[in-house]
Amino acid sequence: MLETLANSVFGFIIAIGILVTVHEFGHFWVARKLGIRVLRFSVGFGKPLFTWRRKNDETEYVLAAIPLGGYVKMLDEREAKVPEAEVKYAFNRQPLWVRTAVVLAGPVFNLVFAVLLLWVVLVMGETGLRPIVGEVAPGSPAAVAGFSPGEEILRINDNPTPTWTQMLYQFASAAAGGDDIVIETRDRNERLHKRVLAFDAIGDLAEVKNPLSALGVKPELPRSPPVLGKVLPDQPAQKAGLQPGDLILAADGQPMDDWIQWVNYVRERPLTPMQLEIQRDGRMLELELIPEAVELEGKTIGRIGAANKPDPELWAQYRVQYSMGPMEALPAAIVRTWDFSALTLKVMWRILSGQASLKNLGGPITMASAAGSAVDAGLVYFLKLLAIISISLGVFNLLPIPVLDGGHLLYFLLEAVTGKPPSEQLMLWGQQVGLALLLGLMVLVFYQDIARLGG
Repeated sequence: MLETLANSVFGFIIAIGILVTVHEFGHFWVARKLGIRVLRFSVGFGKPLFTWRRKNDETEYVLAAIPLGGYVKMLDEREAKVPEAEVKYAFNRQPLWVRTAVVLAGPVFNLVFAVLLLWVVLVMGETGLRPIVGEVAPGSPAAVAGFSPGEEILRINDNPTPTWTQMLYQFASAAAGGDDIVIETRDRNERLHKRVLAFDAIGDLAEVKNPLSALGVKPELPRSPPVLGKVLPDQPAQKAGLQPGDLILAADGQPMDDWIQWVNYVRERPLTPMQLEIQRDGRMLELELIPEAVELEGKTIGRIGAANKPDPELWAQYRVQYSMGPMEALPAAIVRTWDFSALTLKVMWRILSGQASLKNLGGPITMASAAGSAVDAGLVYFLKLLAIISISLGVFNLLPIPVLDGGHLLYFLLEAVTGKPPSEQLMLWGQQVGLALLLGLMVLVFYQDIARLGG
C-alpha cells in the first residue's frame, strides 16, 4: 500500500513537473526569441524552494512549493511601471502577432512534446496481446454484431489494432465520434469479416468499468496450468500454507485443468472453505483455503492473493511486438496526437452538451493513480501517459476561457477585429468569470476523484 502510494506521488510530481516545464518553456522561449524581457520563469506556485540566475541572464528561475502549475512573468506596463528605455521590451507594447505567438507557444509546445513522446514510444515498441476473441456472451452487443470465438480484431474504422490496448483506444476514439463503429476481423480460417456496432452500443464509456465485458467479449488466453508463481504475504494463500511452485490439482474434489478455471472457482467462493489437493516437489498435499471477500464492479468475489507462474513459451503466440522505424513513426505520432486532441475536444463537447457523463473528468487524484500505475508498468507506459496528459493540457489551455491561454487568444481576436484592445473593465470581468469557471471545475474534478476512491 505504501509502495503504491509512493509511486503515485512520485509519478504525479514527475509528470506534472515535466509538463509544466514544457508548457512554460514554450512561452519563455518564444518571448525571448521575439525580444520580450522575461523577469521570472517559475515551475510551481507559492513559496519558492529554489531560486537562481544564470550569468549574464536577466531572468530569475524559480522552483516553487506547489507543483500544480507554473508561470512566466514578462516585463509589462500593466503590472508595474517600466522605465522608458525598456518599454520596447514590454509584452504589452508588442505587435499583435508577437503577443499571439507567445501565448500560443505554451499549448503548442505541449502538443509538440506529445508528438516527440509518442514517436519515442513507437520507435521503442510496445508489447501487448493480440486482440483475439475468446468468448462471446449470448445476447451481448458483440453477439448481436456477429462476433464469434477465435476472431482476431484487425482494424477499427480502418485504423490498425495490433494489440488489445490499441483496440480499446481505437474503440473509444470511434465511439466519441458519434458514428457507427466498423470492426474488421479475421477468423481461424483466414476469412475476413466486418462487424458494425453503434457508437453507443455499450453506453457511456465513462460509466463502464470494463469495456470488453460490456461489449460481451473475453480475450482468448493460453490455457496455463494452475501453478502458483507469486504468493503475497499475509494473504489467504500464504495463510493456508501455499507456496510458489505449487500445482493445484483439485479443489473440493473437482480437477483444476488450467489457471482460468482455478481463478473462476476462487472468485465464486468468497469466505467459503475449500479443500485443495496440490503437488509440491513431487509430493501430494492437502490444504484448506478460505478466499477473502472483495468488492469488484458491484459484486462480491473471492481472492487469495496469488498469481500464476509465467510461461513465456505458452504466451509467445499471443504476444506481439509493435514498433516502427524512426521515419515511419513520425507521421504516425503526429496522427495519434491529432486524433487524441480531436477525441479530447469531442469528449469535452459531449460533457457540456449532456451527452456524456461527468465521470469522464479526472483530477489530480486520478492523475496520480494513473501515474503510479504507469511507473509500475515501465517506461513505455509512463511515456504514453505523459503524452496523453500533455495533449489534454495543451487542448484545455486553448479553450476560450479568460485566465487560460485560449482566453488571451480570444482577447487578441477581438483586438484584431475591432482594431483596439478590449477595455480593462471587460478584461477584469472576463478574469472573474474565468476564475469562477476554473474554481467550479476544480471542485467538480476533485469530487469525481473522491467518488472514484469511494468506489
